[in-house]
Amino acid sequence: MKELLKQYAAYNIWATKQLVDRINKLPEEKITQEVASSFSSLYKTVQHMWRAEELWWQRLKLVENPVAQSDSFKGSFAELYLQLHKQSLQWKEWVDAAGDNHLNFVFAYIRDKAEQKMAVNDMLLHLFNHATFHRGQLVTILRQLGETDKIPQTDYVAYCRVRK
Repeated sequence: MKELLKQYAAYNIWATKQLVDRINKLPEEKITQEVASSFSSLYKTVQHMWRAEELWWQRLKLVENPVAQSDSFKGSFAELYLQLHKQSLQWKEWVDAAGDNHLNFVFAYIRDKAEQKMAVNDMLLHLFNHATFHRGQLVTILRQLGETDKIPQTDYVAYCRVRK
């Protein structure tokens, strides 16, 4: 399980960077342009991705009342991505150093006023899968904005081809 999680942590960083490199070629007004999606712009989707990673990080660290810095973030898209990237690197470093006891640990957290419990390895799989879902939304938003050329391939298989 640890090797798989290490690969997913590295893949998560790589895949997000592929899309962000493409998004960074757009003017800021296109990055913030509203479209019909779960999160109404490229910016807001990446902001949500950071929010999820930072809240799960705090839950893992057993912070009783997590606070999402991303909720009040108003910086540029480049600054936003830097925050997400830092958080994703933190996850990778944590997974790389984790032992089986850490990965199998069941932790409790509060969500919607109810206590939830989850094994760390399940949470990590969820976290990385969640990012994959939203990267798919970023591709869809790019297409809605008319940005159909040079959208990078970010499937896991594409990562496997280039990581060697």
